[in-house]
Amino acid sequence: MKAYLISDNHDSLVGMRLAGIDGVIVHTPEEAFAAISDAVKMKDLAILAVTELAATLAPDIIQQLRERGDLPLVVEIPDRHGTKRGPDFLTKYVQEAIGVKM
Repeated sequence: MKAYLISDNHDSLVGMRLAGIDGVIVHTPEEAFAAISDAVKMKDLAILAVTELAATLAPDIIQQLRERGDLPLVVEIPDRHGTKRGPDFLTKYVQEAIGVKM
């Protein structure tokens, strides 16, 4: 099983390649959709890492992959500029997902 990155910037891609994770850079919604579609077709893909900005280019397909509950596991990661989410995003995510207020 392997991981793959879909990024909106070169720096994130280079950093992940240093860790042995291949990937691609996208700048338009069409490129993002095509890259995600190609990645999902990989037989041994376990983790699909997508930078936050790249994920905003194709939110529908990202949501579909998450709801499907199959491999690959889709993980949104911050880029070199840091996260665009608030400091309590994880707490809100858990609350929305399972209905438990923490």
